[in-house]
Amino acid sequence: MTDRTGAGLMSMTGFASVQGDFESWSWTADIRSVNGRGLDLRLRVPDWVDGLEPELRKLLQTRLARGNVTVNVRISRTEDEGRARVNARALTAALATLAEIQDAAEQAGVSVDPVTASDIATMRGVVDFGEAAEAQDTKSLKKALLDSFASCLDAFVEARAREGQAISTVLTDQIGKVAALIEAARAASGEREPAVRASLERGLKRLLEVNEVPDEARLMQELAMIAVKADITEEIDRLKAHVDAARALVAENGAVGRKLDFLMQEFNREANTLCSKSQATALTAIGLDLKAVIDQMREQVQNIE
Repeated sequence: MTDRTGAGLMSMTGFASVQGDFESWSWTADIRSVNGRGLDLRLRVPDWVDGLEPELRKLLQTRLARGNVTVNVRISRTEDEGRARVNARALTAALATLAEIQDAAEQAGVSVDPVTASDIATMRGVVDFGEAAEAQDTKSLKKALLDSFASCLDAFVEARAREGQAISTVLTDQIGKVAALIEAARAASGEREPAVRASLERGLKRLLEVNEVPDEARLMQELAMIAVKADITEEIDRLKAHVDAARALVAENGAVGRKLDFLMQEFNREANTLCSKSQATALTAIGLDLKAVIDQMREQVQNIE
């Protein structure tokens, strides 16, 4: 379960890095993320440290809910006797494998991230750290790495929380603007009563001009349809309910980005209906302003975990 106690809104964008050392080893690690539909973890870590990648994935999954997250871990030996040497045979095999992957990806129409020299160096066997490294148990090194990475992950989550707080402030202001526009629309709907009455009269006149006078049931049905097309009470009430829901979600602790994204669609649907029913220039202008603010809100929501 994701640890989110008291976190508030979390952004999906963030960055953090850390440096560390243990005995004759030193390392750098960084975490960065951008928006994503789900949680997509991409780890570039040395595979000769047994069990490091699955442990890192487990740590990330306990703290993060959404985002395209990239992790880089680079380890180097600080002692002269542990100086790294390139294993030419392993390097050739690794390059051939990468070429096959690239060819297969191109045929499938899939984009593959560029591979750097440091990426190749982390592939098993490409870099030989010497006999001392081969003989050394990497369990202690892995524990030190995981402890260091945990502090990096803390800093990363804090960075996303700070960005989330900034988004929360912007969203709160935008929700307030939407609420004010809804009240303005409610007031404008009352001012357009003469226009609505004229629309009803035109509809009634059109019905009475047909060759056969419609029966009372048909007449009432047609008038009711005209009235419904002009009445925006339900749209106003639903928009107000959406405002209350948005405020509650912004104040909630948890990964609420998907819920807010769905709510933005509902906001937009009601604003579109309001504009289509307006029958008055002032109300149409308010509806368009409402749609503009809702679109700004949607852009902010795209960044929320």
